[in-house]
Amino acid sequence: MQEGRVTVVAGGAIFPRLRALGVDYVFANSGTDFPPIIEGLAQAAESGVALPEALVMPHEHAAMGMAHGYYLMTGRPQAVMLHTNVGLANGAIGAINAACEHIPMILMSGRTPVTEEGRFGARTVPIGWGQEMRDQAALVREASKWEYELKFPEQVPALLDRAYAIATTTPKGPVYLSIPREVLCEEVDAAGLDVPPSIRPGRVAPDPQAIATLADWLAEAEAPLVIAQRGAGDAESFAAFSAWAEDWGIAVCSWWATHLAIPTDHPCHVGADPGPWLDQADVVVVLDCLAPWMPDAHRPRPEAKVANIGPDPIFSRFPVRNFRSDLSIMGETAQTVPALIAAMNKLPRQEDRLTARRRTLAATSGQIRATLFEAAAPESGRITKAYASRVLGEKLEGLNSSVFSELGTQLGTLVRRDHRSWFQEPHSGGLGWSFPAALGAQLAEPDRLCVATMGDGSYMFSNPAACHQIAEALRLPVLVVVLNNGSWGAVRDSVKGLYPDGAAARANRVPLTSLAPSPDFCKVAEASRAWAQNVTEPKQFG
Repeated sequence: MQEGRVTVVAGGAIFPRLRALGVDYVFANSGTDFPPIIEGLAQAAESGVALPEALVMPHEHAAMGMAHGYYLMTGRPQAVMLHTNVGLANGAIGAINAACEHIPMILMSGRTPVTEEGRFGARTVPIGWGQEMRDQAALVREASKWEYELKFPEQVPALLDRAYAIATTTPKGPVYLSIPREVLCEEVDAAGLDVPPSIRPGRVAPDPQAIATLADWLAEAEAPLVIAQRGAGDAESFAAFSAWAEDWGIAVCSWWATHLAIPTDHPCHVGADPGPWLDQADVVVVLDCLAPWMPDAHRPRPEAKVANIGPDPIFSRFPVRNFRSDLSIMGETAQTVPALIAAMNKLPRQEDRLTARRRTLAATSGQIRATLFEAAAPESGRITKAYASRVLGEKLEGLNSSVFSELGTQLGTLVRRDHRSWFQEPHSGGLGWSFPAALGAQLAEPDRLCVATMGDGSYMFSNPAACHQIAEALRLPVLVVVLNNGSWGAVRDSVKGLYPDGAAARANRVPLTSLAPSPDFCKVAEASRAWAQNVTEPKQFG
């Protein structure tokens, strides 16, 4: 070592570099590949070096879900660190969920030592042989924008800079870095770990000509329709979008919405069914929708003009997505929505037509909501999802809150008005998402009431013992509502949808869907000192 040169173990260079990149937390599930990382953390603690907070995660799925939820609240990507191939395998579902929803995060896992002897960090226990893979990154490659394996210790800062820049470049998404133990055990220079990032992320500005074209289409449209699934951008563009829709009398549909784009009681919000509106729309704006409608059930008119807008408007990651797009506009929603509004503000308006359209929309949307609320009543003394949704919305009225629903409560019946007040499970369908995502959101905003609502199957998939332990350890007062129907309700409904008159629909018990006997979920929560109550009657819930 050169005189005066300060070094740290390479595993200890990761955390200070992540802090320089703006990472607040590293959600970690450690293993035998972690000694140089843990030694680096201890070295930093002795030296008083500021680092992101390392949080112990008792299950990898929880780590991924918390990083996901934290980003939803803050817009700041976080890091997840897992144990070799087995930890990465447990985290793969979270990576798939994040990739589907364009959630950036830096995912890392150790790589089991490749050397058997003669090098510091070589294999010391049998799992060093048992965990080796020819291609560990294959576990998450399809869900990663970028993946690589650390080759030399001095690469740590540069590779983390690159990982962060790629993760946060439009379209955003998770990245993966494999970190071998022998490399992490080597010494690196401690100088320069806190300097600003060497690579800045790329942003795609919406094409002004395409924006102008869409503005003309919408201004001249008789029956414009926006289908929005993933929100309307940031808080400012969310508010602007709501005002713009009402100003121009544009119907907004929330088909399978994973984020709230417009208040559910907005006069232009026409609910979740795009069918009746597609039948008459002459201009359709698909705002960041993976699947804006079900092609077998409804489709736009042949003469209608269809525009897709989003960070990746044609969703190039997905092998098959053949929804029509006469105009594709790429950019973050927080940029494209204001650009479109500004372009339309310059155009002439037919006020009489807009007034009539606003009046019609308000009346129709009001009737849709009234019908929803009429149906949101107990059935034969049973608590339905619709009833639970309505009551939860009433109880949350006026509170700064976010609902993370996974096959649980229903948007619309549950009234939501504010930016970041509603999130639904990713369309990738990796179950067990809502509970840890709500924990991550609660960590990000302690003063917000975060509610995780899910079916009993989703609750079990969340590894609830691990999630409740995290909630207690980190003092995260998340409200968990398990809507227990004792079955895979989504699977049962799917069977009946395809075979409405089939044998399964006639059967008293649909095969492969029962989750009976139901565990006592209250005891699972109580094991971590959580308050829990089993509610069986509507009057108890309301």
